[in-house]
Amino acid sequence: MEEKVYSMPRIGDMAPDFEVVTTTGKLKFSDYNRGSWVIFFSHPADFTPVCTTELSGFAKEKDFFAAHNTKLMGLSIDSIHSHIAWVNAVHEKTDVLFEFPIVADISMEVA
Repeated sequence: MEEKVYSMPRIGDMAPDFEVVTTTGKLKFSDYNRGSWVIFFSHPADFTPVCTTELSGFAKEKDFFAAHNTKLMGLSIDSIHSHIAWVNAVHEKTDVLFEFPIVADISMEVA
């Protein structure tokens, strides 16, 4: 069986398409990014101080990103249940809501 070889993506390369479960529901990347830029970032784990601060920073700037035709999307290998609990906890404690989708990538297939 031939091993699949992946090359490092370069600026301007077409992003591969994928379908995932996110905190905002099921999503197909090619539908989500149609007609806009996407900042797709990952974080190591839910409920950590640094990740919470980083994602809160993105969430607080949602109007800036919208004005620049840019959508946000997060990813970690935590479960969808962990993501939802984290999003709710952050909102409850700080009044910051992560309205952008956060991908649950337990299999690490997308990452």
